Amino acid sequence: MSTVVDPIPATTLAPATALTKDTYKNKVHPDWCPGCGDFSVLAALQMALFELGLQPHQVVVISGIGCSSNLPGYINTYGMHTLHGRSLAVATGVKLGNHELKVIATGGDGDGFGIGGNHFMHTMRRNVDLTYIVMDNQIYGLTTGQTSPTSRKGMKTKSTPHGNVENPINPIPMAIVGGATYVARGFSGKQKHLIELMKGAIMHKGFSFVDVFSPCVTYNKDNTYQFFNPKVKALDDLGHDPSDFHKAMDRGYQWNEEIPIGLFWKRTDLPSLEESEPVLDEGGPLAFRKLGITDEQAQGLIKELV
Repeated sequence: MSTVVDPIPATTLAPATALTKDTYKNKVHPDWCPGCGDFSVLAALQMALFELGLQPHQVVVISGIGCSSNLPGYINTYGMHTLHGRSLAVATGVKLGNHELKVIATGGDGDGFGIGGNHFMHTMRRNVDLTYIVMDNQIYGLTTGQTSPTSRKGMKTKSTPHGNVENPINPIPMAIVGGATYVARGFSGKQKHLIELMKGAIMHKGFSFVDVFSPCVTYNKDNTYQFFNPKVKALDDLGHDPSDFHKAMDRGYQWNEEIPIGLFWKRTDLPSLEESEPVLDEGGPLAFRKLGITDEQAQGLIKELV
C-alpha cells in the first residue's frame, strides 16, 4: 500500500518517547464475539494514531449505536457514544466547536446507512473535516441477525427467512457522488493495508470515508473471511488512479469474483466546511473563546438545561 499521507505540522507532533503502541489502549476491554472483524479495525485505528504521532487529547472518537459503536469505549482518546444514526451530527458539532481536534466517527452499516443515512449524505456534501469509519458486516449484529442496508439480495436472515427481496446500498459510489473527498474501502483481514488507509483518511482535509468489510462471525454466514480473502484485490496493484472520477465509480461498482479495496477517490481542491466558515477564520476554536453573554446568563442557561 502506498497511500500518501501529508505530514503533521511540527508543532503538533508528540515527542518520540512520549507515545507507545499501548498509549491508545483503554482500561475497558472489547466484548465483541471472538473472531469479530471489529477487533482488527480497533487495532488498526490505534496503530494509525500511533504512527501519526497524535496525542490522545488531540483526538475524539464518536459513535452511534451497534456492536461496532462500542469502539470509543475501547480506545484511549476523547470519546462519545451517542444516539443511533446520529454520530455524524454530533461529530460535526464537535468539529465546529474545536476545529483543531482530529474527529473520527465510527459505526456500522445499519447505524450509518439506515437510520443515519440522512446525516451521512449531508456531512459529505458539506465536506466536514472528519473521518468516518464504517465497520460494514452486512447485517444487524447487536439485534441478533436482521438484514441491514448492505445485505445482499437473497440473503436469508432472521428478518428475511425466505431471502432478502431488497437491493443493497453500495456506499462507495454513493460517497463519491455525495461529496466525500476521500473514499476508501478496507478489509479487517488486511490490517496493514487498513492502517495506511486510516492514516490517509485522518490527515486528509475534508470528509474522509473508510468502509471496512468487518465480518460478523456469529450472524452473517455468507460474507465471511473465507468469502472475502480470495476476492479482495488492492487498488494499488490494479493500477488505479484515485483522481479519476469515472474509474473510481467503475471500481466502486465492481463485485463478484474481484472486489477492490484501497483508495477509490481523492480530491484536494474542495475547501472543507471549516475553511469555508468565516467565523472560524480568526480567534481560535470556538470552544476556547469567551462567551458573548455574562457569567450570570451562562449559569442561568446551564441551570435551565440541567
